[in-house]
Amino acid sequence: MIKQIDHIGIAVRSLEESLPLYTETLKLELEGIEIVESQGVKVAFILAGNTRLELLEALSSESPVAKFIEKRGEGIHHVALGVDDIEARIKVLRESGIRMIDDTSRKGAHDADVAFVHPKSTAGVLYELCEPGLPKEEQG
Repeated sequence: MIKQIDHIGIAVRSLEESLPLYTETLKLELEGIEIVESQGVKVAFILAGNTRLELLEALSSESPVAKFIEKRGEGIHHVALGVDDIEARIKVLRESGIRMIDDTSRKGAHDADVAFVHPKSTAGVLYELCEPGLPKEEQG
């Protein structure tokens, strides 16, 4: 079951150049910055009410985000939907004829399990399924 919009991913050329718009001009709070090697990005999470904005900066020209910016420019990259049981959700979507980029989940930012839905199955929108990781104090 989809619970809520977890975050909105925004592709940017540079976090350093982009962050002041969000933190200084819009007065939103920077939650943190981390490297997500598995996806080739450096991300900054910004609190925006009851959701987050995830700014994505490519770590190399081979990163999917770099390729996205090259084709489309900076802007909204994906909408992340929070789910409880990501593997079951992937299975249901595939059985419903939805094309997945990821057939199984992989680790994303904040140690969440993530999987992307192919935009050709969703009217051109890239959706990310996102199941939160355990809080640090509960990790074993």
